[in-house]
Amino acid sequence: MKVTTYRSLLIALIALAGLTSCITPRQVNYLQDMHHGSQIELENKFQATICPYDELNIFVFSSDEMLARPFNIGGGITNMGLAGRQGDYLVDVNGNIQFPVIGEIQVSGMTRLELQDTLTALLKTGGYLSDAVVMVRFANFKIFFLGAEGGKVITISNERCTFLEALALSGDLSLYTSRDKIAVMREVDGKMVMRYLDPRSSSVFQDPFFMLQQNDFIITQKYNKATPRTEAGQLVSWLSIGLSVLTFSTTIISLFKK
Repeated sequence: MKVTTYRSLLIALIALAGLTSCITPRQVNYLQDMHHGSQIELENKFQATICPYDELNIFVFSSDEMLARPFNIGGGITNMGLAGRQGDYLVDVNGNIQFPVIGEIQVSGMTRLELQDTLTALLKTGGYLSDAVVMVRFANFKIFFLGAEGGKVITISNERCTFLEALALSGDLSLYTSRDKIAVMREVDGKMVMRYLDPRSSSVFQDPFFMLQQNDFIITQKYNKATPRTEAGQLVSWLSIGLSVLTFSTTIISLFKK
């Protein structure tokens, strides 16, 4: 009889521990306030701007390959396309690059399309290339992950990445990663600025850090198991907990009576 009583006590304790430590859907589900047909306006024209220490790939094309060659550092450009690794420019601390023949150009704050237009105009108006075509690409558009999921670096190929896209590219978050305080940290005007984003709410789309920039950090943290849950689960969960407590109490009373 005692064996049965002890077994009941053990089962009740396991059930109670499991219920009190479970993760509810409200803690992990994304965009919980969105429904079928929901529409939220986004800033689709977002473009990353060039910052000091960025790495840029710049290529100059022309119908005259020999005239274009001095403007392409590294390998060469042929009529068949790019030849070898080339076009690498490091933006200095003052936001400038040293461009062949033309010299120093202030590029910080420009989008890559603005820099393309600027270089094209300089080449044409300067009499260097009458049919110049310039292509600019970011070589270092990376997002860095730190925290509960470990360290990870993700390279963004299309130069446009949202907060949710970055989470997906990282392999998503584990069930034990806190969603309510996911930090995005970036350098703004020489200062590191941090904002907390919550992917469980559609308000995340309106956050100014939703559109990520190159070299942003995303920092996550695990749930603090020492902190009681602040959100109630479904009614059935509370009923189950109540029944487990009742079972536990009854078992204790029976044990002492014997």
